[in-house]
Amino acid sequence: MTPLRTTATAVASLLLLAGCDTGEPTATPASPATSASASAGSPDGTGTTDAPTSAGTSRPAGPSESTTSAEPTVEVPPAPPEDACYRLRLRELTEPTSSRDPVPCTDAHNAQTIHVGELDTVVDGHSVAVDSWVVQDQLAGTCSGELASYVAGSRQLRALSRFEVVWYSPTLEQSDRGATWFRCDLVAFATSDRLADLPRPSRLESVLDEEGALDTWGLCGTAAPGTSGFSRVICSRDHSWRAVATIDLGDDESYPGTASVRGAGDDDCRDVASEGAGSATRFEYGWEWPTRAQWKQGQHYGFCWAPD
Repeated sequence: MTPLRTTATAVASLLLLAGCDTGEPTATPASPATSASASAGSPDGTGTTDAPTSAGTSRPAGPSESTTSAEPTVEVPPAPPEDACYRLRLRELTEPTSSRDPVPCTDAHNAQTIHVGELDTVVDGHSVAVDSWVVQDQLAGTCSGELASYVAGSRQLRALSRFEVVWYSPTLEQSDRGATWFRCDLVAFATSDRLADLPRPSRLESVLDEEGALDTWGLCGTAAPGTSGFSRVICSRDHSWRAVATIDLGDDESYPGTASVRGAGDDDCRDVASEGAGSATRFEYGWEWPTRAQWKQGQHYGFCWAPD
């Protein structure tokens, strides 16, 4: 699943369909910290006489000075803490940087850092900016991999969950001061425009390996996909439909076209729904295919829905 910067969906079913989903980061750079010190000695004079005379003389000593100066130093902004928890706003998920302070993981939080790493800003021997597409692609790939490792489960289970990953890198100013870190944060969507509260970090490690994990963290709907009452919700909320499977549509780089992807997974989805319906002769299902934008972002599969 695409690391959540935007999510949109086109939907259809036997009945069917069109739908859409979206998926909050901002930063205030720390001020440069500099230090410098200097000291200057003050003149010191002394007078001496060899013996008492009628006219005494004094000999001033030459001035003595010492000056010590240090070049201004720049403090490298520290990396964010590992395993930290945050309370993020939805709009912050699409920002490349974040100045949010962590909150105790025992308090209410909706984001959790699952990885802190080092950026590689040298490409073919040349430095590239922290906001370059090369670095951003690096972050997308790395953080997506960290999400998969952290929550575990199969690729299909992760796609059927409401877990997403977002990433934050230093601001341009922080990068200029030597910051090379980045962080990957785990979030889960309760609805299309609201993040779910998360439990303590230890409870989410390998969570998708647990039986019934999608009953809490899965993708569900408030009505049949494509109908007016449909909206995406996490399965721990009230719902009447559930995404029960993903159906792969190939790895072609170019989008096959709406007509092609619309028809490509319908039969497979019907088979999945029929199997889930058991001996029932009548059943409902919904087939939701990827949009062109989603395909470009790497989502080459659609969702099969069934009443729950």
